[in-house]
Amino acid sequence: MKIRQIFFDLDRTLWDFETNSRFALQYLYDDLKLGDTIEHFMHFHHTYIRINADLWNQYGNGKLSKEELRDNRFKKALEYHGIHDEQLAKQMSEGYIDLSPKQTALFPGAVEMLETLKAQDYSLHIITNGFKEVQHIKLEKSGISQFFNTVLCSEEIGVTKPHREIFQEALRLTNCKTEHAIMIGDDFKADIIGALNAGWTAIHFDPEHRYKKERNVPRIRELAEIPEVVNLLPIVAN
Repeated sequence: MKIRQIFFDLDRTLWDFETNSRFALQYLYDDLKLGDTIEHFMHFHHTYIRINADLWNQYGNGKLSKEELRDNRFKKALEYHGIHDEQLAKQMSEGYIDLSPKQTALFPGAVEMLETLKAQDYSLHIITNGFKEVQHIKLEKSGISQFFNTVLCSEEIGVTKPHREIFQEALRLTNCKTEHAIMIGDDFKADIIGALNAGWTAIHFDPEHRYKKERNVPRIRELAEIPEVVNLLPIVAN
């Protein structure tokens, strides 16, 4: 009998982070009248993306705290455009944290794929580097929380993917054997390399083929491909 448990990344794998984030930022840009100072929303949006990505990288490497990340990303983005207003930065940060996780855009086929896997008796779980208080809101608001038995957020154990400890903790929480675990995610380093180094199987979700195919890891462009790819993986003994 094939017994496997499937672990998904959330942001940029199931939950469409870019679409949802852009909607929240556009709302704040309009609501706080940033257009009076920053001529085009896309100028601010590109600045924020660049700064946020750099701060998340520092957070992932243990060089920045959660609070520092949240405090600095809007402050630095506004300062880049000549706006030195800490109160405004705080207002944007609070607004974004409240608004962004309530957005509901998922990648195409996400719900249908999860329904198929559930019907095939796979146990589904989430492993995310996102912060606990917002990741659960994303799952609830987008209507997919019921598919998952376990949601493990990296901050709960103090390390982020790709560190081996988070994968080991996931096995412990789900009573899963290493050889039965599959990780599906978009980030080749965090999700795929992290899983492989922990002895897991991995499937790389790369809809835009941004990464070079490596290490003989199955790569998919659409979530609808997942059930077939999973079912073609080798049978594992109990």
